[in-house]
Parts: sequence; structure tokens; C-alpha cells
Amino acid sequence: MRRLGWFAALATLLFAPNLFGAEKPTLRIATTPYPLHAPLWIAKELGYLDEELNKVGATYTWSVFENGPLINEAARSGAIDTAILGDQPAIIAKSVGLDIVAFANIAAGEKAMALIAPTNSPIKEVKDIKGKKIAYGKGTYVQHLLVLLLEKHGVKSDDFEHINLSVNDIPIALENRQIDGALIWEHYISLLTLSGKARVIADGEGIKQGNIIAYARSDYAKAHPQVLAAYIRALDRGARYVGDHPNEAAALLAPAYKLPLDVTAASLKRMDFHIKFAPRDLTEIASVQAYLLKEKIIRKEVDIADFVSKKYIDLAGI
Repeated sequence: MRRLGWFAALATLLFAPNLFGAEKPTLRIATTPYPLHAPLWIAKELGYLDEELNKVGATYTWSVFENGPLINEAARSGAIDTAILGDQPAIIAKSVGLDIVAFANIAAGEKAMALIAPTNSPIKEVKDIKGKKIAYGKGTYVQHLLVLLLEKHGVKSDDFEHINLSVNDIPIALENRQIDGALIWEHYISLLTLSGKARVIADGEGIKQGNIIAYARSDYAKAHPQVLAAYIRALDRGARYVGDHPNEAAALLAPAYKLPLDVTAASLKRMDFHIKFAPRDLTEIASVQAYLLKEKIIRKEVDIADFVSKKYIDLAGI
């Protein structure tokens, strides 16, 4: 009997699911190639992601998307676990049933989103867009900026033609005069203005913060809280590096984004990178939702207190 008990105990150890070759939890990360996401890209370039995730026995995969709506589709299909994107597409996704939790802020930047026009355009101020073709990506966070600019300058939505266009297609459309102006974000603002192809008509200064946030699928967050905490620590290290070493950060990120160094450096200067949610961040997120409800872009209200969770930041100890 003793011999049988010994063999049974050995078999239990050998075939236990968490021992001897058990798979590491994997965090499937989605991002876009924008300086707005600099803390994450720095964390990858400098090895912070590997270091922090290794400490909790986890690993990660990396997927790059063109925009937030495409990321939301990937999350809805179960192809990713966490993403970084603007607050507006995240709230839209939550409202229409995507079970996600916002667990960290990434950045805010009033000057990192703007209405632009070609350098020699007759558009000099916001009211000059009347009768013009203005492009922006519907569902992206600059759509809210447009509404705020219209309200501030007394322009009506039907005073001009709205063109739904991917941010990647806007520079060519501007150059070919297929559109008269556009709402875009960094790095496109710096790329077009530094090259002399466009100028800023108005940005978000004083009217919109432009928050970039990180969310995770709720089932993943509940199953792997320590992995998210480790991820947050990597993001925080990345954000602090950008703040302390902006020139070095730009030099690291320029080749990763395939951008000129001056464009990357200018983009980073327009952003405030911070991982903890400040009261002003929560106010901004609530303001975005109020706009989405008013414009009937969403019909179901999101419980912001439930959507934004600080517990993973607390667990990370940053």
C-alpha cells in the first residue's frame, strides 16, 4: 500500500497542469504605429515588456493595426487580449457589447489632434470650412474634436461635406486636393506641417484632452490580473523613459515607426504620457461618452465606474 501511495503521489506531480512544461500565459497585445502609443513601443524596444512579464512567468505576442475600430474587431473576435487606442472607440466598443475593462491611461495631448488644411488653402480659421470637403475617420477620437470646434466657432454640421477617410489616406487626398481639410492626429500633424504641406487651423487646446487608454478583455483581466499588473509596470517604465529622455526616445522610435527623427521628436512633445488615471482623465472620458450619447453614436450608456478600473494599477504598485 505504501508503494502504491508513493507511485500515485509521483504521478500527480508529473502530470500536474502547472508543473514541468506548463504553458506560460500569453498576453496578446494590439497597438497602432503612432507616437501616441510611445510608452508601449519603448517598453518593447528597451526590453521592459520581456523583463516584467518574465517576472510573472508570462510572455506576449505583438500585433499592429491601422486604427482603433480594426482593433475592436480583433478584440470582438477573440484574436487579442489587450489594446491601446483612443477613448472614443473604446467607449463605443463597450457600449455595443464588447466586454472590456480600461485598466490604464497611456497619454493625453490637446495639441496631438487637429484640424489641418493645405498650406496655401483659403481656410484660415474654423468658420472657413463652410462649403468645403472635410475628412476624418468616423468612430475615431478626432470626430469629437470636430464637434467641439464647430460648437466653439458657430459652424453647423451641415455647413460642409463630411468625408469618411482613413488617416493613412488623408495626406494623399490633401495633396491631390480631393479634400479641403482634415481632422488628424500625431504623427500625421508633425509629418505634414514640418514638410510644409499643411498647417494647423485649430487643435484641441482648451477644449479636448484627447486621451489614449489601454483596455483588456474582461475575461482575460479576471483570469490573469498579475499579467496585467506586470504589463502596467512595463508601460509605466516606458512612459517615464519618454519623459526623462525625450531625445533618446525619439531616436529609438523613429526607425520603429519608419518616421523621420524630427517628426517623431515633434510628435512626442505634443503628448503627456502618464499611466495612472488622473481625475481629469475620468472627466474627459465621461465627457466623450456624453457626446456619443447626445449624437446617438451610441444608444446604451456605459457605467464609467465599471468600465475604468484602477485595481490593476494598484496591483502593479506604480
